[in-house]
Amino acid sequence: MVERPELKVTVFSDYICPFCYVGHARLMRLGEEWNLRVNWCFIELHPETPVAGQPVAALGYPDAQWNRMQENLKRMADEDGLPFSDPGFTTNSRRALLLAEAAKSLGRERFYRLHEALYHACFVAGRNIGDPEVLRGIAASVGVPESLVEAAWREPRYPEHLSHYRELAARVALSGVPTYLFGPRRITGAVPVARLREAARALADTA
Repeated sequence: MVERPELKVTVFSDYICPFCYVGHARLMRLGEEWNLRVNWCFIELHPETPVAGQPVAALGYPDAQWNRMQENLKRMADEDGLPFSDPGFTTNSRRALLLAEAAKSLGRERFYRLHEALYHACFVAGRNIGDPEVLRGIAASVGVPESLVEAAWREPRYPEHLSHYRELAARVALSGVPTYLFGPRRITGAVPVARLREAARALADTA
């Protein structure tokens, strides 16, 4: 078996962003060709959103723009064979982000199991990933210890990590998520795998 070359990528994302859900799936397809080492930088898009959630209309998008976004998302998901269901509401992602940040300490396998379970809960099952009890159930289902869940929400180091990501986002003038940094090259949006592959090869050529 041919060993896949290592590829380091920084990704800014949030679990309540549907384009991040699609973009993650496309990045994982790139992982079939490369040994991805991803620096996940979690960005809380809407800290003002209540934990109980709120209708997407509260985000202030005009109906026509929102409908276009949903049509675009559905098209991309269909192209990729990716299950997608518009939950019709949005929620506060802070606890989910803190949980994922803490889960990095468990190693790649369990982190990615949680990472993908959070996206599935939000954009396939239509669950409220702002609800602590929902998050506890998701964590338990993928083998994340309850002690780590509590530590994620109690210990100051994990919020400090999120603050660091916000500072990094400001330094690179982040304009949206998902954003991928392949060395000095930046790609924003749930772009086709071909765009990601091109950036990966360009980075490898400069190594």
